[in-house]
Amino acid sequence: MTASEALAALAEAAVVAPLSLRRAGRVTAFDGSTVEVIGIDAMVGSRALIGPHRLAAEVIGFRDSRALLMGLSRLEGVKPGAMVLADAAEDAVAAGPELLGRVIDGLGRALDGGGVVRCARRAALHGAGLAPSARSRVTVPFATCLRAIDALLTLGRGQRVGIMAGTGVGKSVLLGQVARWADADVVIMALIGERSREITDFIETELSGPARARTVTIAVPAGDAPLLRVRGAQRAFAIAEAFRSQGQHVLLILDSLSRVIHGAREVVLARGEPAGTRGYPPSALAQIAALVERAGGERASGGAITAIVTVLAENDDRADPVVDAARGVLDGHILLSRALAGRGQFPAIDLAASASRVMADVADPEQLRAATRFRRLSSLVEDNRDLVLMGAYAPGADAELDAALALAPALEAFRAQDRGLRADAGDSRRALLELVAR
Repeated sequence: MTASEALAALAEAAVVAPLSLRRAGRVTAFDGSTVEVIGIDAMVGSRALIGPHRLAAEVIGFRDSRALLMGLSRLEGVKPGAMVLADAAEDAVAAGPELLGRVIDGLGRALDGGGVVRCARRAALHGAGLAPSARSRVTVPFATCLRAIDALLTLGRGQRVGIMAGTGVGKSVLLGQVARWADADVVIMALIGERSREITDFIETELSGPARARTVTIAVPAGDAPLLRVRGAQRAFAIAEAFRSQGQHVLLILDSLSRVIHGAREVVLARGEPAGTRGYPPSALAQIAALVERAGGERASGGAITAIVTVLAENDDRADPVVDAARGVLDGHILLSRALAGRGQFPAIDLAASASRVMADVADPEQLRAATRFRRLSSLVEDNRDLVLMGAYAPGADAELDAALALAPALEAFRAQDRGLRADAGDSRRALLELVAR
């Protein structure tokens, strides 16, 4: 065999692996928040890498023949004609016990300096959803170790409850107490849209000690991209669902739902959806139900997700569209009062405006009667406070009001609880029964 024949035989026998081809697009426009791209082969929800610095973005919609992308990080240095490479959509996220004690961002990247998070288990980012028949009823009390909640607004395992408040009324401290003391196997803490300093302070003060070991923290600071707020909340629910499927009771705290919806509003407005009530497009408000419905109990595994979400009442406006929509899908709401906070009461819970829709299913009749009596007496004191302070009320004119005023100091002391004081749920119930029996 000649040399030429040998080379020909070798060439014929050689196996050349097929080249991996990726269709790239090009940037045609950028308005500061939305990137328009032509030529990209991608679907809504797919990831993309823009320019030589491979800036992370996601496809949010289409306009004519162009794809609309929003950044998952700051889009700086985007140039006309920059190459855009399509990436796969993130359909599953890392979820498992390896996350306990860790702090991650909305994309699952470690923020605590502990190295890359590696989990063998994966969970669906958008969730599979529970059919009504697959849900378990809320029949077991959920102890928060906060006296005013456990005795007067008793929550249940698998309940979805909202804490509605303006800024500066003690919301973060209240959440920290619940995260530390609540009766749960796993705590998922999603801090969405908070200032970076507040996130650091919350983790190092409220989640210090043993509470940190059972907590997964997802942090998306206020300076991150709007789309990342939505993805951070979805990641938190996906991780919670993975623990629930293993039969565990998960407490998911989302602070705040309002900032997630604000992020969703920016996304849907960027893709051209018309604004609705007070500037909120319908699909942005629909995210509230989409997230909240992922919580609850699961019959098959016996696990449950108890969700506590905070809703910001901007300027203490209770008619805010997010507040109104959240109240309609949640199983209860706890309203924090600025007036009570101003008088130094903590937690500043407005009992008259708060409600737990499952309390009748998880508390016994004796406690229900006592809680109703307590709320009645508290309302009488608050409604007549100015009248009494002005000296316009004559004792003896109303026997029930006289009884309420006599118990007023004890009622206020019962509602108040020091930041470092853990109140056993059973002790809180007994103290309530003794107080209203006077």
